[in-house]
Amino acid sequence: MPNYYCQHCGTKATSVAQLTANPCYRHPDAPNRGKHALYEGSEKPSYTCKYCGTKSSSISSLTSNPCYRHPTGANKAKHSPAL
Repeated sequence: MPNYYCQHCGTKATSVAQLTANPCYRHPDAPNRGKHALYEGSEKPSYTCKYCGTKSSSISSLTSNPCYRHPTGANKAKHSPAL
């Protein structure tokens, strides 16, 4: 059975409906201000930020830190996983 992940926080769910029905604590607008967003890439042994190239073993650990090359400004938003 495949797993589905939120691109903002790394929350794992067994269906897209289950994932996107709940609020995301790392939503870019504000915590719990929006629903989880589906990460459309595949499961990998490591994930890379699409803006700066930082690598991490999980989406959750990648998105927990600010990105120094994020388009909204240095360290003003979290890393975002590349597909």
